[in-house]
Amino acid sequence: MEKEKKTFISWPILALMSFVTVIGFDDIVYNFQNQGMGVITSWIILLLLYVIPYSLMVGQLGSVFNSEGGGLSSWVRGTRGEKLGYFTAWTYWAASIPYVVDTANAVVVGFGWLLNGSNALEDSLSTAMFALITLIIFVSFIFIQRFFKGSLEFLGLVGGGAMFILTILYVFMAFGSLLTPSGHIATTNMSWRTLIPKFDLHYFTTIGLLIYAINGAELIAPFVTKMKRPKKDFPKAMIMLTVMTIFLTVFGSFALGIFFNAHNIPNDFKMNGSYYAFLRLGDQFHMGSWLMYAFAVTQIVYMCALLAVLLDAMTRMLISDTGARYMPKKLLKVNKDGLPINGYILTCALSAFILFLGVFLPDMNTIFNWLLNLNGIISPGVTCWIFFAFMQIRKNSDKYPSEYVFIKNDKLAYAVGLWCLVVTVLATIFGIIPQDVAMGSSLFYYQLAINVISIIVLIGLGFIMPIIAERERKRDGLKD
Repeated sequence: MEKEKKTFISWPILALMSFVTVIGFDDIVYNFQNQGMGVITSWIILLLLYVIPYSLMVGQLGSVFNSEGGGLSSWVRGTRGEKLGYFTAWTYWAASIPYVVDTANAVVVGFGWLLNGSNALEDSLSTAMFALITLIIFVSFIFIQRFFKGSLEFLGLVGGGAMFILTILYVFMAFGSLLTPSGHIATTNMSWRTLIPKFDLHYFTTIGLLIYAINGAELIAPFVTKMKRPKKDFPKAMIMLTVMTIFLTVFGSFALGIFFNAHNIPNDFKMNGSYYAFLRLGDQFHMGSWLMYAFAVTQIVYMCALLAVLLDAMTRMLISDTGARYMPKKLLKVNKDGLPINGYILTCALSAFILFLGVFLPDMNTIFNWLLNLNGIISPGVTCWIFFAFMQIRKNSDKYPSEYVFIKNDKLAYAVGLWCLVVTVLATIFGIIPQDVAMGSSLFYYQLAINVISIIVLIGLGFIMPIIAERERKRDGLKD
């Protein structure tokens, strides 16, 4: 018994582990451009009415399916069968494609700032060259991660920790700048009305990116059963997580409003805003570009490590967690080193396809924004599976006993799950509408078209794979 006690995780530690995976400085920057200072209200509403129940539902799902490691596909598989479990795993993998492409783009942008000390790369790089360099980085990291996987995971941990420290540092230094002789708030006409978002069509198209910024709580689900008193301690951890996230998003957004006029945000703020922020912070404290370069190095290290680990993990998950009967043999095949070569090829092919769609956009900034917004469609769409699985276990709570239970009343718990599901579905649907271009323009319709095409290709392949696998079984004379 003494040995088991040593493995218990305390609720403050779990909250800190969750915090690093849930929110980052770039998430604050992206949504500041979308909603300005009004995003502060959006963060508070979302975190209180969505993130807390979302996290606590994840806790119960992790507790119910603790023997299966708490994976998203295992939750759906355990409630609605193998076939739907396969499709969950496929959509989870498909959602990773735009994410890793976006991560590779961030690496290119980071190197541009590190080498030039400015956003000059945007003016010198064509869209085709931007896509090509991104693809080269992709292929390179598939080979690199084989030899340095352990080191890259360590670098990811170091980079993530450094990014967290820089984010906190930025918030405190930004407020501290108001105490300097030249300190002032760049956002004009600051009042309570400034903090209230404008609830129009544009606002609803940006909710998906807010959800994309804060999802990921499912990654901590396996740790629920490693707590000494999950029934009491897990809610404490999630409330602590929410308080810390509210602090960082609210004060981080306000800190951005100190240096940038929320009514006139630079057009390339999503791509370069983090670097602009640390440049202005350095200028305010007479530190030159030092803080910007510190951020650029941290961003590159973290994103490179994240890219390598993601490319390996998502491909291995694709072939190991989708079920052999639903996947073609060629995709399940591994080489003598146990590497899913054909899985890597599929990952690269779909990433190249996504990049190809973006080549016809007018510039590098538009490509970056489009890919980011694509994540704001597909990622929340996958999050829907969490609420779907939770609703299934609360419909049949006797069949799914759990050490930790979110809301004892099944009907009320089911209603909360349905609320989160409806919000996420609507955010996914609205997210398909392009955000950063003039509505009704040719560019608007092109982005709308490639949003739909991307979804059809990435998700549609999930329906095709079982058909190919079934034909293979019939050809080989195998029964289901």
